[in-house]
Amino acid sequence: MRLPLIRMGSGLAALALLASAPPAVATELLPPSTADAMAQAASPQAMAEYRRKLKEYQEARAAFEEEAGAYWTSISEKRKGRNAKRRERQAITLNDYVLTQPPVYTGPKRPVSPEEEKPPRERKPLPVVADFLKAAAEHFQFTPQRPATEVEFKRAYARYALAAGLTREQAVRVYSFETGGSGNYDMQSGLNPSKPGSRAISTAIGYNQLLTTNSVELLAEQGHEIIKELTARAATLSGAPRKAMDHKLAVLKRMVAFTRTVPDTWSEHEKLANTPQGWAVHAMVLDIDVGPMLQTHKLLTSVHFARAKGYNRPLTAAELEMMNLTGDGTGLDMVTMPQAIREQVPTSNFFQRGGYERNPVAIRHNTVAKLLAITDERMDFNSSKPGAKELAGAF
Repeated sequence: MRLPLIRMGSGLAALALLASAPPAVATELLPPSTADAMAQAASPQAMAEYRRKLKEYQEARAAFEEEAGAYWTSISEKRKGRNAKRRERQAITLNDYVLTQPPVYTGPKRPVSPEEEKPPRERKPLPVVADFLKAAAEHFQFTPQRPATEVEFKRAYARYALAAGLTREQAVRVYSFETGGSGNYDMQSGLNPSKPGSRAISTAIGYNQLLTTNSVELLAEQGHEIIKELTARAATLSGAPRKAMDHKLAVLKRMVAFTRTVPDTWSEHEKLANTPQGWAVHAMVLDIDVGPMLQTHKLLTSVHFARAKGYNRPLTAAELEMMNLTGDGTGLDMVTMPQAIREQVPTSNFFQRGGYERNPVAIRHNTVAKLLAITDERMDFNSSKPGAKELAGAF
C-alpha cells in the first residue's frame, strides 16, 4: 500500500510531497526558572530587550498560525471532499480545490537569548550500502549478486522493464530525474564518490531511488510474482548457476515471509524497514536478478493503479514521476486534471503542511502545471548525461 514519500537526494528532494510532520513553532514562553537563570548571567538591559523582541515574535507568530491553521484545514477538507466524490464517481471540478496560495510568515524572527547556547545538532546516522550488505549476511546468510559492470545492470533493467510494460522514455526520463542522469545501480541518495565527506541523506538507492520501506513493501506485495519468475529462470540453469539461484530463491522466500508478518500499510512496512532485517531486504536492490525487478515494480505499480482507476492514456514520464513521488492516489489527482485546471490549482492542495514548508521547488513552482513543467525540464536536461544515454542504449 504505497503512501506519500519523502526522499532527499539528487535534485529530487524538493519535489517530495505529503510529509506528515507538523512544522516546529516556538510559541511558548520560556519557563520562569530558565528566564531567571539567564537574567542572572545577562545584563538587565539585554534581557529587557530580549523579552520585548520575544513578545513581538510570539504575537506575530500566533497571528500567522491562526491564519495558516485555517488555510491548511481547508486544504484537508477539500481533499476529503474530492475523495468522497471519487468514491461516488462524481466529476472533480475547480471548486474542489483551494485556489489561493498558502500564507507566508513575514513577521520577526524568533530572537536569540543573550545567554542561549545552542547545542551542536546531532544527526542520527543513516544506514548505508555497507550496512545493508552486512545485515543481509547476518540475518539471511546472503550476499547479493552484483553486476560485473554498470551497463550489465542497465541491460538487465531494460529487458525486464520493457517486458513488464514500461517504455524506454518512461524508464530513462525517470532515471534522469531521480539520479541526475548519471547515477549507478548502487547510488545512495546524498553519497557522491567524487565528493569526499559526502553523507547519505536518505536510504534511497538505485535508478528509481528505492527507500528501505519501498523494498519491504514491494517484496510484501510483489514478492510471490518475483519468486515465480525467478523459479522459471532457475529451471533453465544447471551446475553452479542453478545452485546459486536456488539459494537466492530460498533467501527471497524467507524475506517475503518476513515482509508479510505485518498488515499491508506503509506505516507497518516502515517499522520493518527500520530494523536490521529490513535493511537486509533492502540489499536485494543491489542484486543483478532481483534489483531490476524491484526498480521496475516501483514504477509499474503506478501504471497499474492508473489503469485500474480507468485512466488508460499512457502516462508521460513527468506524470509517472509525480505518482512515484507523491503516492498513487495523490499523483493521479494531478495527472487526471485538464491543463486549464492544472494552471490554476496550487500545489499546496497535494501536501501536508510540513512537507510543503520544507519544499522550496513546490513553493517556487506553485501550481500543478508549473510543477510538472519543472519536472519535465529537469528530465530534458539530465537525459543528455552519460548515464542516461547508456540506459537509453540498453533498451
